[in-house]
Amino acid sequence: MAAPAAASLIHLAATACSPPRVRLRRGATGLRRPRAAALAARAYKVTIEHGGESRVVEVEEDETILSRALDEGIDVPHDCKLGVCMTCPARLVAGEVDQGDGMLSDDVVAQGYALLCASYPRSDCTIRVIPEEELLQVQLATADD
Repeated sequence: MAAPAAASLIHLAATACSPPRVRLRRGATGLRRPRAAALAARAYKVTIEHGGESRVVEVEEDETILSRALDEGIDVPHDCKLGVCMTCPARLVAGEVDQGDGMLSDDVVAQGYALLCASYPRSDCTIRVIPEEELLQVQLATADD
C-alpha cells in the first residue's frame, strides 16, 4: 500500500514543479505569439490594397497582417516571415501597426513603410502592398544619412 501512495505523491510533486505550458497557435504562416487565456485578443479591420484590389480582413492584435492575409487567400509577396528579408513591403496609408519585430530602421517606419510579416495592427488600418524595390531604395537612402 505504501508504494502506490508514494507514486501518487511523486506524481503530484512533479506536476506542481513543472513549468507552465505556453501554447502557441499555428497558422498557415507558422507560429504566432502566445495569447493569454484570460485576455481576449482584440481584432481590427485591416484594409489590404494589392494588385489593384482592396480587401478588408479582421486581424487579431496578436497575429501579423501577413499571416491573416495568407489565411484569407490573399496572394501577397513574402519569404522569410521574420521581418528580415524585406520581400513583404507595404505602405501604411492609415491607422497604426506595431512592427517592433521587424528590421526596418526607425526613419523608414516614420515615413510610413512596413513589413507585413512584422506588422501587428493596433487600430483599424489601411495598408498598401508595394514593390520591394521601393522599400529597398528608401532603406538604403536612410542608411547613407
